[in-house]
Amino acid sequence: MKADFTRNLGRIYAIYTGGFAGFVLLLALLEQLGLPDRVIGYLFVFFTIFIYALIGFLSRTMQVSEYYVAGRRVPALSNGIATAADWLSAASFLALAGGLYHGGYSHLAFVIGWTGGYVLVAVLIAPYLRKFGAYTVPDFLGARYRSDFARLIGIVILFSCSFSYLLGQITGTGLIASRFLGIDFEVAVFVGLVAILLCSLLGGMRAVTWTQVAQYLVLIVAYLAPVVMLSIQQTGIPLPQLTYGAVLQEIQQLEASKPALEGVVPFLQTPQTFTEALNFFALALCLMIGTASLPHILMRFFTTPSVRDARRSVGWALLFIFVLYITAPAYAAYAKLEVYQNVLGSSLASIEAIAALPEWVFTYGALELVQICGADATTAQAVLNACQARGVSTLSHGEFQLAGDTVVIAMPEIAGLPYVVAGLVAAGGLAAALSTADGLLLAIANALSHDVYYRSVDPSASTAKRLAIARILLITVAAAGALLVATGKLGNILDLVAFAFSLAAAGLFPALVMGVWSARTNKHGAIAGMAGGFLLTLFYILWTHPAVGAQPLWFGLDTTSAGLLGLPLAFALTYLVSRLTPAPSEEMQEFVRSIRVPRGGAMMHDRAS
Repeated sequence: MKADFTRNLGRIYAIYTGGFAGFVLLLALLEQLGLPDRVIGYLFVFFTIFIYALIGFLSRTMQVSEYYVAGRRVPALSNGIATAADWLSAASFLALAGGLYHGGYSHLAFVIGWTGGYVLVAVLIAPYLRKFGAYTVPDFLGARYRSDFARLIGIVILFSCSFSYLLGQITGTGLIASRFLGIDFEVAVFVGLVAILLCSLLGGMRAVTWTQVAQYLVLIVAYLAPVVMLSIQQTGIPLPQLTYGAVLQEIQQLEASKPALEGVVPFLQTPQTFTEALNFFALALCLMIGTASLPHILMRFFTTPSVRDARRSVGWALLFIFVLYITAPAYAAYAKLEVYQNVLGSSLASIEAIAALPEWVFTYGALELVQICGADATTAQAVLNACQARGVSTLSHGEFQLAGDTVVIAMPEIAGLPYVVAGLVAAGGLAAALSTADGLLLAIANALSHDVYYRSVDPSASTAKRLAIARILLITVAAAGALLVATGKLGNILDLVAFAFSLAAAGLFPALVMGVWSARTNKHGAIAGMAGGFLLTLFYILWTHPAVGAQPLWFGLDTTSAGLLGLPLAFALTYLVSRLTPAPSEEMQEFVRSIRVPRGGAMMHDRAS
């Protein structure tokens, strides 16, 4: 059955796409016939999770090569789609448009960094790691530098950046589950945890690869649907990427003329000071280099049949990612216009006036995601009490707070679209968070099971035992992440993800890129660079993070761009220490030069170890 599943993937996904479209249309019809909104939300969430779990079950495996790298038989197109799903996380789906909504022009650094990073992946790293023939990033570091200590440092960095990234995905699943299942956030994160494990536990990279293809189809349709519908309503053209320029003009006019928007930072304001410009370019650079260093992304290119396919799959991934990123600014603009026109400036003088606010304000206020006059907008009476205490009678920009992570999932309700569209967006956001969480968990669990347990603890472990250890570790890490998210406010999704990029950029990028492009780089330089860059970046994050150190920023550099400090230090240490210590063997240097030759198949790393 599994062999038939793999051979007939094209037909299976065609049926899946048609079936999902029919499911959405059926729910739209049932909504018109009176099906309650909560039932629609439940059906969207549980139906999509069931489908992902079914695909994971059909592609389950007990083979090590299938579990770790999907047997290296994933075609370039499928791998590109899966990589895009792996990449388009809760940060991209839920938080990016919210960041643009609040930060405007300054948050375009996320779009520039995340997109440009794939150019670095394609040019500098992915094809060469595939030709090297490693299973994981620590596997490459240990074999390239002939050092178990380099492998161990790689595992520590991998765990740190992947776990920070994972916390963002668990937060995203919790937000969606709490909204559409009507349960507390603290409980919802564990519902999301179950969904994550259902997709990845049985089949490892093989199962995750095929579920991610399905998840991309859901998330991209879900992301495009609301903003395309708004574009049609306002302009008659179903291309919001081309039509939101008129929306930006309306936003500028409102910012200049509406009294309730007094003091707002213009949506299109470019950096005004040196510090603002520094943080814009620093964030873009950290995200770009971090993209080329994240283990769960690089791990995807170990799954292709050939080096050429690894390079081609990067191109496909960039294309599929581009579709969402070019749409995110339109999302933010349309949401901003709706709030400016229909919420800000509303009267807060009486219960009746407050009750006339859009229903979504109170829906998300009950989830602690909308605040008015400094209080959660749970009821009209609660808002009235808070505003009377402040002496506020008109809702201004300063008195209205919408959580950035909420903009996308709230957009259908903000715009007054049918509830079935909101359910579709929930399914898409869940697909984005699950696909990335699965990849992150595999990166962490595989590194711990393959690079720590199998390499150092029990090299003679049987296949069954190795896979059992990997699955136990996967469950443990996922449960720890959910518990941490449920018990404390760790920050918004974008911040958690940005920390991961900085840690990966400063800790892994110099060792990876110099390991490929500089045969003279040795284990002493790689160890010094990884340790120095990672520790400085981690120290700055903890030193300045409001929930930990809350100390003053250095040079005005935002905590999310901490990698700008560690990255040059890591390069300098890697280069200088490598030159001051003995060169690698001639055999190793020749091996490194050979992996840059654009011909031939993958070379097993055992030849270099």
